[in-house]
Amino acid sequence: QVQLVESGGGLVQAGGSLRLSCAASGSIFRINAMGWYRQAPGKQRELVADITSGGTTNYADSVKGRFTISRDNAKNTVYLQMNSLKPEDTGVYYCNTRPAMRAYWGQGTQVTVSS
Repeated sequence: QVQLVESGGGLVQAGGSLRLSCAASGSIFRINAMGWYRQAPGKQRELVADITSGGTTNYADSVKGRFTISRDNAKNTVYLQMNSLKPEDTGVYYCNTRPAMRAYWGQGTQVTVSS
C-alpha cells in the first residue's frame, strides 16, 4: 500500500522559513518524479515544485528563488525548504508523484504565513 506522509508545517511570520518533509513508500519513491503541491483557501490545488528521480527540479514562478525541493533516495523522503515566506504561500501542502495519482493524496500539512 502506498503512503505519503507530510510533516513540518506550521505558523510563521512573513519572511520566515519552514522545511517540509514527505516520507514515501519505497515502492513508488525510487522510480517516480515527486512533487509538492499546495491548496490555498478557496483555490484549486497547484504544483509548487517537482524533482525527478535523477534530481532535476522545476518550480512554479511564484516560488522560484525562495523554495528548494530535494530528495533523499536512501530515506525515501522528499523535502521542501521554504524561505522568505509570504502570506500568499498559506495553504495545505501535499506531496505526490509527478504526475499526481489520485490514490496517493494524503492529509497534507498546513502552512500559515502571517503578515
